[in-house]
Amino acid sequence: MAIRDWPSGERPREKLLDKGAAALSDAELLAILLRTGTPGYSALDLARDVLKNFHSLRKLIASDRQRFCAERGLGPARFAELQAAVEIARRQLSETLRAGPSLASPRATRDFLSSQLRDLEHEVFCCLYLDKRHRLIQFQELFRGTIDGASVHPREIVKLALQRNAAAVIIAHNHPSGVAEPSQADELITQRIKEALALVDIRLLDHIIIGDGATVSFAERGLL
Repeated sequence: MAIRDWPSGERPREKLLDKGAAALSDAELLAILLRTGTPGYSALDLARDVLKNFHSLRKLIASDRQRFCAERGLGPARFAELQAAVEIARRQLSETLRAGPSLASPRATRDFLSSQLRDLEHEVFCCLYLDKRHRLIQFQELFRGTIDGASVHPREIVKLALQRNAAAVIIAHNHPSGVAEPSQADELITQRIKEALALVDIRLLDHIIIGDGATVSFAERGLL
């Protein structure tokens, strides 16, 4: 039976309008984005199968285009639509941080940084530039690859912070291995960046490492 033939209270779109998006399951939310199913399969049936095959919504979103498009009922158009929806959510969160309270507390940035970095297969080093009240000016990805003295350049971070008239900086990077514990290289580059920023009177508030379901704050660990 097609979804349009279901009772209105059971249709994902009508359920969302009546009860709000939080009331829907992962499959129901995905079915709304998919819109249609395949012959003999409703959009909700397809969504359930897709989530079963990918094991979770998160792994579906993090999958590359080749793996996504290989799944029956999916394809390039649906890959683009899902990635666009995810990016809209990320940008909305970024705007909320920019207009919201200060980011002096490491906990205030973790959800945002996790949404940006957690599922990446490569290591990415980022900066959050903050004003005098520790409100977000800009989030920027700076370097890719293994985080060490050769790949991260404190001089570049200082230059960009000055260009944005930042009063403080939070740096962050992910560990694709999923283990958020800082390495010796992480500690060394943090100290170098802190010292470089201090020369121009800009504070390094924190260095946050994003793992799989875990984060480590240098400020909370007393490593700054």
